[in-house]
Amino acid sequence: MKVKTSLPLAAAEKIVDAALAAGTAHQMMPLTVVVLDSGGHMVAMKRQDGCGNMRAGVATGKAWGALGMGLPSRLIRDRLADRPVFQGALSAVSDGRFVPVPGGVLISDAEGFAIGAVGISGDTSDKDEFCAIEGIIAAALTPDPLDPAADWASSKL
Repeated sequence: MKVKTSLPLAAAEKIVDAALAAGTAHQMMPLTVVVLDSGGHMVAMKRQDGCGNMRAGVATGKAWGALGMGLPSRLIRDRLADRPVFQGALSAVSDGRFVPVPGGVLISDAEGFAIGAVGISGDTSDKDEFCAIEGIIAAALTPDPLDPAADWASSKL
């Protein structure tokens, strides 16, 4: 018996490698990239040399939150900015795997179904999100959001 997967390993690997290449091309801090399938299971993860030991957890939390809420993590941040109690509740419900800052991007297939999410941590959240979007596009899939924040390149730590 075979089980159909929502996000093939080959696509996840392409996303990770393209996201890391985008970070390198833009001289970003070392990145950690996590790709989850639609069930929230890790399909692929890579971290560049020099990443702190919490980066994988942060990247997973960005992707997990986006997948769990059905919204990119930038939009979650914006919608919940004045709702700290609800943010805390979401953190509790997700066993702490909820990081409501940019860098968690949904992955959609050609039919518009969310088949997974990418989370990146390492540089500013807006730069992390840019790399996630670039990775998804390189895998011929559709990111949500489609475009990074307008001023992503000038964001500073």
